[in-house]
Amino acid sequence: MATIHFNKEGFDKAITSGGITMVDFWASWCGPCRMLAPVIDDLANKYEGKAVIGKVNVDDEQALAMQYGVMSIPTVIFFKDGKELDRKVGVMPAEAYTAILDANI
Repeated sequence: MATIHFNKEGFDKAITSGGITMVDFWASWCGPCRMLAPVIDDLANKYEGKAVIGKVNVDDEQALAMQYGVMSIPTVIFFKDGKELDRKVGVMPAEAYTAILDANI
């Protein structure tokens, strides 16, 4: 399954779906975001049916970025039952994300 690209409505629905949701806040002009993109896509495939994994383009959804205090990108925020569970700022190895996903599935 491809990574989901969230707008405000899709984002709100995903984070309140009851499971774990991983959201990458990114922008097309951000070099580190482009470096992280293949990792996010791989995780979306690996966790299909277990977790919702998506992206929010901060240029298109500035209000969401502000609402969640995203000051640097990439920022990956994990949500469970509508609440923030954890966040990682900057490019991290896949294991940094899978540890949180595995512990909360």
